[in-house]
Amino acid sequence: MGKVLNRWQVAVVCTLLMATLGTVYAWSFFQKPIVETYLWTNSQVAWVFSLAICFLGLAAAAGGMMLPKFGPGRLVLLGGALFGSGYLLAALALRLHSLPLLYLGYGVVGGTGLGLCYVTPVATVAKWFPDRKGFATGMVVMGFGFGALLMSKLVAPVLMAHFDGELVKVFTSIGALFLLLTIPTAAFITNPPSGWLPTCYTPPPSSQATGTDSKERTPLDCILSREFALLWVIFFCNIAAGIAIIGFQSPLFQEIYSKAEPSLDKEVLARHGATLIAVSSLFNGIGRFLWGGISDRIGRTETFRLLLGSQLIAFLLLMYTNSPWLFALLVCYILLCYGGGFGTMPSFVLDRFGSKLMATVYGTILTAWSAAGIVGPQLVAFFKDSYPQALYPGRASTYSFAMGCGLLLIGLIFTLFLPGRKKD
Repeated sequence: MGKVLNRWQVAVVCTLLMATLGTVYAWSFFQKPIVETYLWTNSQVAWVFSLAICFLGLAAAAGGMMLPKFGPGRLVLLGGALFGSGYLLAALALRLHSLPLLYLGYGVVGGTGLGLCYVTPVATVAKWFPDRKGFATGMVVMGFGFGALLMSKLVAPVLMAHFDGELVKVFTSIGALFLLLTIPTAAFITNPPSGWLPTCYTPPPSSQATGTDSKERTPLDCILSREFALLWVIFFCNIAAGIAIIGFQSPLFQEIYSKAEPSLDKEVLARHGATLIAVSSLFNGIGRFLWGGISDRIGRTETFRLLLGSQLIAFLLLMYTNSPWLFALLVCYILLCYGGGFGTMPSFVLDRFGSKLMATVYGTILTAWSAAGIVGPQLVAFFKDSYPQALYPGRASTYSFAMGCGLLLIGLIFTLFLPGRKKD
């Protein structure tokens, strides 16, 4: 197979790997069953998801630094093994009724595996597609967005039905499945040969092609720069607002649906919640691809201004809606923009810091994901535990959406300090 065709093979494998990793976004499918089965609080269970996202970002930062030395294959091999093992440890934790072990297994071990795997396909495919960087990186991270669909409508429901809702067996099966799916991909994710370029591609002059590479900046110079700090805060605000919805979209949707139709039983409401997870995950995935391509045309800064500003309106509407259908529509749009941030940021980093430093800088900027993974879900969990639906109908949701508005407004303000299209 020729080198040009081989890059598409690499892109497809990277996208499939990311879809497997993205199943973490279906955590809200398990949130309510675990709370009801083990009698832990929403906040306690939400820490499992928060820790997974936290260690995802931290491991991605470490992985970005390790990637040049160890290569993508070894990093994916290690990450895949840890990711699958995280589910197996989580199953053991549920069997023992051990919340700390659940944190360690799914959160720390699984999250670390997620991070090592996540940064590798994005950085690798960017090297194969210097001519279509927004398109290619958007396609790969799109796979991550589709992961929740895979989990919420296929893997989890089938296993829950097969094992009659026994969570220990469900998590054990998922862990074994993901070990089989992720580890073999390591053989297919490789860097292009040194000096390789796509056919019919003429790189622009070095000062334009490599961004700040021509200035010979070190990774530390970039990470301590003003523009890195701006990008980090903007990325954090976009993620924190969206991930708060992701972590609790199913319970929130079930609450508003039960208020609109009190006659519905728990099983029907759970199915409605799983359907929203699946549909919104499509928007999450499409947003990564769509907004990444749009940013190639209108500029990265302008794209983030649109993402944050339009979501601010969506969160304001969520505070006042009692319609399940409008709620679902707004959540899907928020997930479209949430995914758009991930689809746009790799190209943003390439533009600002250059291809040589892309893996290190992009991996480090993913620590914004770590922080957001704690702040967003934990604030929503706090509101839900402090203002139970039975005693304070709708108050937890209102406070959660108001929090999202505040985060998005901060992010939008910070985009005003970034240069616009002319300097992208």
